[in-house]
Amino acid sequence: MPSSKRIVHVISHTHWDREWYMPYEAHHVKLIETMDTLLRTFESDPEFRSFYLDGQTIVLDDYLQVYPEKREQIQKLCDEGKLSLGPWYILQDEFLTSSEANVRNLQIGHRDAAKFGPISKLGYFPDSFGNMGQAAQLLKQAGIDTAVFGRGVKATGFNNRVDDSGLESPFSELIWQSPDGSSVLGLLFANWYNNGMEIPVDPTHAKPYWDHRLARAEQFASTRHLLLMNGCDHQPVQTNLSEALRIARELFPDYEFVHSNFDDYVKAVEAERPDTLSVTRGELRGQQTDGWYSLVNTASARVYIKQLNQQNQTLLEKVAEPLAAAAHQLGKPYPHGLMQYAWKTLMQNHPHDSICGCSVDEVYDEMKTRFAKSMEVGKRLTEDSVLFIGSKMDTSFFASYSEEAVPLAVFNTSGYEGSSVVTMELEFAHQFFDQSEDPVAIAAAVKARTHAEGYLIDAAGTAIAHTAQDLGVRFGYELPNDKFRQPYMARAIRLTFEATDLPQLGYNSYAWIPTAGRTVTPAPTEEQKSLLHDGRVIENRHLKLTVHDDGSYSVYHKTSGQTFSGLGVYEDVGDIGNEYIFKQPAGDAAITTKGLKAAIRVVEDTPYRATIEIIHSLAIPVGADDQLAQEVNSMVEFRSRKAGRSSELAPLVIVTRLSVDRNGKGIRVHAAINNASKDHRVRVLMPSDAECKTHYADSIFEVAERQTVPSSVWENPSNCQHLQTFIDVHDHARGLTAAGKGLNEYEVLQDGRNTIALTLLRSVGELGDWGVFPTPDAQCLGNNIAEWMIIPYGGDSERFDAYREAYRFPVPLTATRVNLQQGELPLTDQFLAWNGENLAFSSLKINEERGDLMARWYNLSGEPSTLAVQPNAAANDEAYLSNIMEDAGDEAEATGSSIPVEGYKIVTVGFKS
Repeated sequence: MPSSKRIVHVISHTHWDREWYMPYEAHHVKLIETMDTLLRTFESDPEFRSFYLDGQTIVLDDYLQVYPEKREQIQKLCDEGKLSLGPWYILQDEFLTSSEANVRNLQIGHRDAAKFGPISKLGYFPDSFGNMGQAAQLLKQAGIDTAVFGRGVKATGFNNRVDDSGLESPFSELIWQSPDGSSVLGLLFANWYNNGMEIPVDPTHAKPYWDHRLARAEQFASTRHLLLMNGCDHQPVQTNLSEALRIARELFPDYEFVHSNFDDYVKAVEAERPDTLSVTRGELRGQQTDGWYSLVNTASARVYIKQLNQQNQTLLEKVAEPLAAAAHQLGKPYPHGLMQYAWKTLMQNHPHDSICGCSVDEVYDEMKTRFAKSMEVGKRLTEDSVLFIGSKMDTSFFASYSEEAVPLAVFNTSGYEGSSVVTMELEFAHQFFDQSEDPVAIAAAVKARTHAEGYLIDAAGTAIAHTAQDLGVRFGYELPNDKFRQPYMARAIRLTFEATDLPQLGYNSYAWIPTAGRTVTPAPTEEQKSLLHDGRVIENRHLKLTVHDDGSYSVYHKTSGQTFSGLGVYEDVGDIGNEYIFKQPAGDAAITTKGLKAAIRVVEDTPYRATIEIIHSLAIPVGADDQLAQEVNSMVEFRSRKAGRSSELAPLVIVTRLSVDRNGKGIRVHAAINNASKDHRVRVLMPSDAECKTHYADSIFEVAERQTVPSSVWENPSNCQHLQTFIDVHDHARGLTAAGKGLNEYEVLQDGRNTIALTLLRSVGELGDWGVFPTPDAQCLGNNIAEWMIIPYGGDSERFDAYREAYRFPVPLTATRVNLQQGELPLTDQFLAWNGENLAFSSLKINEERGDLMARWYNLSGEPSTLAVQPNAAANDEAYLSNIMEDAGDEAEATGSSIPVEGYKIVTVGFKS
């Protein structure tokens, strides 16, 4: 008979925020001290059995950077099971990092952990500010059966009623299920991850300590196994833990106290857990809380950081990786090491207190440097790939137009076919020189023999509308692999044109044809007509945009006959909260641009695009009143603050540009916000007028359906939520999708119009949380940029087409000059062709161990779909089904046939090298 004793599992750990209320290096010094103490404790105390390194391998990277000679000692501890490593590289914010960034985090964490010993197969999310709905599916595909988390579900205690929302559980143990049906055992830190920290050794203190801790653990436990987490944020190692547990055993003989680890604890719970555990499905976003401490407003703290992150993620996963994979299929080695370095450098910005914008200012100075480093590598890898692919292209066709023709290629790596306007700088007539030659004379010679007149043709030889700006003669250089750097002078022009019918994961070719001093104007066609009418209306075959006197606008969607009105009103309100939480002052009324006359002018009128500029100038308070500083410094909790907005005003100038491409299905919006005020929030309002109670937001490997009206226990008057790329509101007849670039916070207003409110800027002056940490840079003073796209459509049956446009929007086209040459590649080609109803493209890369081409998609709907995929002829077409870890799996049907994809499923397909 098993013992009836309750077993207290004490797990030693430290939750290591790499940077937060101190800069990285300050935390780094503390980490070194903590690790040194831990290693000494293992050596001196044989009863100190294990330590959990917070589920992230970067902790060891940071330690071994200072003490590389300790690697062997750490490896021994890992092999003995005393140190647990992985499964993540860092503890990310799940909603603010992309789908593929979450996957790379697992992949790199597993790879790094395996270098030391066994990998911790625990889905560890101790302090995520909400949890992604597809977590269970991701974990299961990585061979992980258990998740541990601290937020998003409310534990009620086993004697209390549980509602039917799925976000309450009587126990700290529950079943967590993804939309596809994948499920894991969920372990909720019902008493947080510090409920066993600093255990007293003195019996007079230990008795009340354990009375309280044990009662709280028993209140939520579904088995006799109680979890006590011996640690907290940056918690030093409790070196006298063995003595503390000895005292506990003496004081509480009816309990068994074990210095445990997660593997043993999970195994014990699994053996005894009841069959009646509640099931929680999808996202864990704290709807059963009072609405304040879901911390969702971290999605709008320091928006510029989110924008840099979006650029960086997109560059690596949607540009650099697929182009490097395409080049690899043509014979170029895949840059695994550099790609991993770029990803690691990026992910060093992904810990939740970093990417969430809720740290001190010094953290973001270093983050901007990391973004720049990662993007520089990504750009160089992209350039190397397109030059290699370009060297294989047969562009001899263009020689029939001119021996001086300058071919160029435009690559679309978004995964979706379409048309987009591209701008590129094109250099030609290169004249190289060495140190013995006069650069001034070289530049003069190039200028004398070249010109910027000419015309642009496509791969069929058809002249296409464009704009060419002469950039003159300029310096450049090449860095050959087989000789010293090669400086040159060349003529340069800036070309802008619409690249139409770009293949998914492929390219189209064009050529600039110089005309020796004369301009060739193509015969006027329908495609050369202006899109602009009356200075306020832009119209193409899909939609009609009309700008009104106050700078708001309406859009008529031609296919459905639906009109969307009142779009583009800006709203400004006060914010006396902090980097974590938005708090509007009591009695504060929104200041909007509705009815305010705007300055409106046309700034672009070409056959391929028209752009209208709108200038708003609002008078808003310069900041909060003086009471806010007093309340912050005396640590008045934000909900109790009485501060209002200052009576002194400053201008808030917003310059908006609305652009419509000839073949565009949406309106591109670029807003420059000159912010001279503090303590406020700026949003753009877009009424959908759809009749619905739920809406949809792009999230991690899913478009999540969310309730517009929050739970009845929600007290916060704000109901902001996360998005990755877009937010969508629709009914059966009309739909409105708004896609952003690094704009991660929205709210669907309960205003009778289901208005989308997209946050563009939030200015606050303190970190918040447990102390007083001023963050003046978080006020985001000066120039701020925001970009988004508005995509109207005809309701539910068309929504997945709108989503594809939204996914395409933030992925830049890549353009490069190509030599006039013969080659093996056609002027238009695809690296990989695919189709599948309601499927979204995610990734194309090369597997490091096997060299196989790996591609990933996910089903946006709950209905089964089929994937038909055809790689480039240069690739092996022997396919197999894999998972997010890129393991070799079951052989799929022959290329070109259908691969079943269940509802909401993430599917990875490998092609053998």
